[in-house]
Amino acid sequence: MTNPQRLRAATPRWRRSLAATLAAIALTATLAGCDSPGTAPAQGASDRPVVLTTFTVLADIAQNVAGDKLEVQSITKVGAEIHGYEPTPQDIAKASKAQLILDNGLNLEAWFGKFVAELDVPHVVLSDGIEVMDITEDANAGKPNPHAWMSPVNVQHYVANIRDAFIELDPENREHYTTNASAYTAELKALQENLLDGLAGLKENERALVTCEGAFSYLARDAGLKEKYIWAVNAEQQATPRQIVSVIEFVKENQVPAVFCESTVSDAPMQQVVQGTGAAYGGTLFVDSLSEADGPVPTYLQMIRHDSDVILEALAGGTK
Repeated sequence: MTNPQRLRAATPRWRRSLAATLAAIALTATLAGCDSPGTAPAQGASDRPVVLTTFTVLADIAQNVAGDKLEVQSITKVGAEIHGYEPTPQDIAKASKAQLILDNGLNLEAWFGKFVAELDVPHVVLSDGIEVMDITEDANAGKPNPHAWMSPVNVQHYVANIRDAFIELDPENREHYTTNASAYTAELKALQENLLDGLAGLKENERALVTCEGAFSYLARDAGLKEKYIWAVNAEQQATPRQIVSVIEFVKENQVPAVFCESTVSDAPMQQVVQGTGAAYGGTLFVDSLSEADGPVPTYLQMIRHDSDVILEALAGGTK
């Protein structure tokens, strides 16, 4: 679970804002005569207990396990950059009313420790139990790669952790959560098998995944792909010439047919790789956020299907 000392770390300005927000929440609860010790847990608009997740991908996975018994919400919105998110007082107020908070862990949500430091709400780290991969390049070398959800193999662990957390929260509906988790796990296994079947027909040089961010390490590992990226973790600074040259050399040396970038960042650095190698720009991949309901990836399963289809088609000689 999260290090308690890290949870307490906060800037003075944050603590003043947080303390003021929590004080206002407490005052409102007192005046309303609710949320005091011994009263029933706060409910969502649908009268179901509220579970918060840190970003939309986790919310969708959790909702598949929750079914109609819990209301699952995401703190961050569709399209948000999760790494450097800045929580708002409204986020804190919402979290104070939740029954449970689910986060990814692995240092993904750099803001999360401050967010929950003074909230009396239990939280569960969904990446617990996976085989963690370390980042091997840049300033983050040696730290855990946080993008574990990009492998359907890992998400099976996420689902088990969600199921157990929901059963602890709402033991009367144990069978409901267990059944939903089993059904969703079966879909995850099918996704992984389909990806492996598609990759089986590729030539050796085509079995390489080159992206802007190192967000596909787990997917590459579990699919038997070589991996190369421009930067390890999204940051505010732009790609350096050295990073771009390193990717160009990798693509040339391995004769990689296509390269990719993620939806939440600019593909301009990867276009330099395209110009320097003649590789095709294979398309846009989704990682940190789902799309709106009418977009290409409104659910996690559709996100993995989309990314797998784009990768397979481009590496086999087409683009998407």
